[in-house]
Amino acid sequence: MTAAPKTSSAGTRLGSGLFARLAGLAAPLLAIGMLMTNCTSHEAQNNDPQAIVARTIDDHSWARPQEARVTHVDLDLTADFNKKILSGAATLTLATEANAKQVILDTKALDIQSVTDAAGAPLKYTLGKGNEMMGKPLTIELPQGAQTVVVHYATQEGGTALQWLDPSQTAGKKLPFLFSQGEEINTRSWIPTQDSPAIRQTYTARIVVPSNLVAVMSAERLTPKGEPVEGHPSQRAFRFDMKQPIAPYLIAIAIGDIGFKSEGPDTGVYAERAILDKAAYEFADMQSMLDAASKLYGPYQWGRYDVLVLPPSFPFGGMENPTLTFATPTVIAGDRSLVSLVAHELAHSWSGNLVTNATWEDFWLNEGFTVYFENRIMEQVYGKDRADMLKVLGWQDLQATLKDLDDAKQPEFTKLHPDLNGVDPDDYFSDVPYEKGAAFLRMLEAHFGRKKLDAYLKGYFHRYAFQSMTTDAFVVDLRENLLHNDADLEKSLKIHQWLYDKGLPDNAVAPTSALLDQVKGQAVAFMNGAAPADLQTQDWSPLQFQYFLTQLPDTLTVDQMAALDKAYGFTASHNDEILSNWLLLAVKHHYQPAMPVLHDFLISVGRMKYVTPLYKALMAQAGWGPEMARSIYAEAEPGYHEITRASIAKVLPQ
Repeated sequence: MTAAPKTSSAGTRLGSGLFARLAGLAAPLLAIGMLMTNCTSHEAQNNDPQAIVARTIDDHSWARPQEARVTHVDLDLTADFNKKILSGAATLTLATEANAKQVILDTKALDIQSVTDAAGAPLKYTLGKGNEMMGKPLTIELPQGAQTVVVHYATQEGGTALQWLDPSQTAGKKLPFLFSQGEEINTRSWIPTQDSPAIRQTYTARIVVPSNLVAVMSAERLTPKGEPVEGHPSQRAFRFDMKQPIAPYLIAIAIGDIGFKSEGPDTGVYAERAILDKAAYEFADMQSMLDAASKLYGPYQWGRYDVLVLPPSFPFGGMENPTLTFATPTVIAGDRSLVSLVAHELAHSWSGNLVTNATWEDFWLNEGFTVYFENRIMEQVYGKDRADMLKVLGWQDLQATLKDLDDAKQPEFTKLHPDLNGVDPDDYFSDVPYEKGAAFLRMLEAHFGRKKLDAYLKGYFHRYAFQSMTTDAFVVDLRENLLHNDADLEKSLKIHQWLYDKGLPDNAVAPTSALLDQVKGQAVAFMNGAAPADLQTQDWSPLQFQYFLTQLPDTLTVDQMAALDKAYGFTASHNDEILSNWLLLAVKHHYQPAMPVLHDFLISVGRMKYVTPLYKALMAQAGWGPEMARSIYAEAEPGYHEITRASIAKVLPQ
């Protein structure tokens, strides 16, 4: 997720926003034309990246955008925290082929109450059978020339996007909270639309909430303090406007006791008021990151860049919702040591939000580019040593993931462009699209040099701004603009092998870090009998301690763990990267002093990166482990997001 540099005037931002909205309306018609025309040869289309994208079919959406495509969504919804539902209407603006008879939307766990045209006249519709993964298609019959449909609906239990939290599950403990998670195919469970990343949409919204709560969305906030709701003094409404066309998974909402603190002219932090000061301290470098990103790959195209710190049940580290990254509170370590997550989500403002994977088989175009860009931001703001350590840690995670996938006999999931037909895209979620994708770009950097690669990437984001991209189309662009159609060079760089074959090509460049090499030496010394007091750790950063824990072998004893714990206080660490690694060791070696912390950690944190491996480790321990895993999960499950529950279910059979 890459961010473009901020512009220097409000007038420029307004102009780019208007251009983006017009582009959002024009692109669907262009795509329909590409799909319907007979005057362009197939060979010529194969050499046109936009034509390749237009012909692509998204296997994870019921939509048929070549006939009728959603271009704008207008939401008017009311949040009912007693019933835990959002209800109201979604007014959809369409771009249609001349003789279109129907539009097909994606829905999941929605109560469809009625469908009308813009004037309120009822339209015929059917809700298809569908399946558990994709939900049900909503087919609406279109009168001749109809360009607008209005769907009246309410969310239902069983949706995968929304999580309603009771006050006890929040930081403040006094007021409830709601947040959404749209990626990958979850937006359809709170908005009836065409839920495909290739079908970019602008949106506006009016959200009615209890008067003591605040609503925020991934859009310009038109009424930051809310406005009265006539006849309902206990409610207030918030209005939002996203002028740029975005993939529907990026439409996001949160409602709660939310406050705001500015970090710079274009940046700030939202969080529950109970943790707002801590969050603002942690993310004080946001403006510097935004400035650095903009210098690398071009102007930031989204107006403001803010971060919302969510309650701990949020299933991911962060989510790059435009203008408003959603972030886990697990990055609030008190020492700004985990802020690479903000650099990652900021980078998505270019790779992912500006140029978006057209299907979930092209996910690496979002995440691989973003990991590479994130590291460049970190190097610019914090220096090469820190960036090198992050690269090594990511590379180490990739090696472990490739081994796990090989052991699980899932070679398809080691590809950057896998076949996901019939597969839930959540099942493909791993380090592969992230770290293998970044390794591909580092390989290109090693060959061409940073200057040439940066020029290519900056041009790529400019050429395809506010458009979607497939791997096949990317290859066409790469050939023309970086490889200059040199077939021998393409073969020597093993481009096809990188993108379409399993595993890691032998021209991958393994990152190195002098600081982490020193850490590895200290881990060896400790295992050879050195006491913690004799180790050279005085100047270590949290990243070095994190790496140290990953270098301890299976022969580690409980006594050695106790010595480390006494010296460094790992069991009491406030850095969740360090703590989660320590708890994995504690499970593996049955280190009893950490078991109460393990229990509390799994009860209070919903981030999949941490909790799923810990449950998996518990299940691998004969006797005591599975019993403890099931006992903790029974207690923790009500507080987990549905996405986290689904992840744990794969390692914790009932």
